[in-house]
Amino acid sequence: MTGEVATPGAEPRSRGVRFGFDVALAVFFGLFYAYDAWEAVGNLVGLTQYAAALDSTLSSTGWVVLIAAILLPIGLFALAFVIGRRRPLAVRIALYVTGLAVSAVLYLDVVMLFGPGALIA
Repeated sequence: MTGEVATPGAEPRSRGVRFGFDVALAVFFGLFYAYDAWEAVGNLVGLTQYAAALDSTLSSTGWVVLIAAILLPIGLFALAFVIGRRRPLAVRIALYVTGLAVSAVLYLDVVMLFGPGALIA
């Protein structure tokens, strides 16, 4: 025995504080991922209107690329959240930042590969 007296309720409070901090961290980074997804929705709507102004539609490749651009940040956030559970703070932050970077790089690669003209039929 070390002579320490266990304080009733000390462990649940630290668990509650940790849970609250985890939620706050997830919400903070979730807002960046949500902005990424919202931006992709704006691109889908904008290119659809642009195609309609040209009396055309989006190609099947365009639909796939634009819908994938919406789903990618959501999936990457979920992946970072699941992998980051029960990990140290620095690892969780690194996972969230890495997911944001991967989302941005993949979207820019797709835009550069296809360009807006290839997405319209």
